[in-house]
Amino acid sequence: MSTGIRVVISRHMKTGVIKAISISEKRGQLKSEVPRADLLRDHGIENDGHAGPWSRQVTCLDWASVVKANEEHGLKAGPGDFAENILIEGLDLSALSVGSRLRLGESAVLEVTQIGKEDHPSVVSRSFGVSLLPSEGLFCRVIEGGAISKGDPVEVT
Repeated sequence: MSTGIRVVISRHMKTGVIKAISISEKRGQLKSEVPRADLLRDHGIENDGHAGPWSRQVTCLDWASVVKANEEHGLKAGPGDFAENILIEGLDLSALSVGSRLRLGESAVLEVTQIGKEDHPSVVSRSFGVSLLPSEGLFCRVIEGGAISKGDPVEVT
């Protein structure tokens, strides 16, 4: 007998988790995974080469996109390999737009300032033959700083 109740699990949910955090000393390098990081208001991730007073302080990418790229292109790319700072799992980032805000951990807040970027030859495309940031990267500025760690919740606010 059916109760008429149907459970739907959707990637369109408004919460996810930080799958990985990655930084690099300079721009133009692949990033290395770190277990935690400090997001600094109006600056970016402490010790990351992309931090500074501009609109692309932090780059976020959907973990599902990395998995798909690995499957489609026979890659073994992992955290930081697409030059992203934060990999987010379980949240459909394609549903976000410029001006959307994400709360990471207990207090950090990012605002999406740009989706995608001009595609140009980069260390990523030279290394893997494919780049995700030009079409899928969420470029953000830090609205509220705070410490974040792998596994912390991510929520659309």
